[in-house]
Amino acid sequence: MSKLSLCKVGLIVLGTAGIAGFARGQQATNSVMEASSPSADSDYPLYHAQELSIDGFASGTLHERYFDHFNGHTLRHDARFGAGLGANYFFTRYLGIGGDAYSESVTRGEFVDAASGNLIVRAPIINTGIAPYVFGGGGHQFDLVQQTFGQAGAGLEFRVVRHVGLFVDARAVFPDRTQNYGEARAGLRISF
Repeated sequence: MSKLSLCKVGLIVLGTAGIAGFARGQQATNSVMEASSPSADSDYPLYHAQELSIDGFASGTLHERYFDHFNGHTLRHDARFGAGLGANYFFTRYLGIGGDAYSESVTRGEFVDAASGNLIVRAPIINTGIAPYVFGGGGHQFDLVQQTFGQAGAGLEFRVVRHVGLFVDARAVFPDRTQNYGEARAGLRISF
């Protein structure tokens, strides 16, 4: 199966999950409205519908050829590290969109190495502040080799307080001109 076909299958699966999450969110919203509960968000006090968030993160990438022989030496010598910014908007508590851009080196080439957009499906765990999520989408790489890519990944967010959280995630990236690679991020998320 080609990289592009694999990306399409992944996006279809994520899209279907997103639609199911959206429907679940709408159904929960309708149930809450019918019950006329004054504390509709009491089960999920930290995650809300119509939520905008801004991310700041550190990132690291490693090409697929190193996955089978991953060790400390590989990480020190073959991984590339950088930083980035992102923004997310959740239409419902469960379904949102996001975009991010990062740079691995501002000393050569483009300031922004890559930018991407994703569909995000999250599942907040009641009264814990923890929300696992999956995402998929695509983007464009500007530095080293100009190319487009598809991507899919998963992560975990922990809301310390209502508007501040920490997150980690990892994604598989499927470029159209070079080898696949993995990217991991860890950062701070501020929501509004």
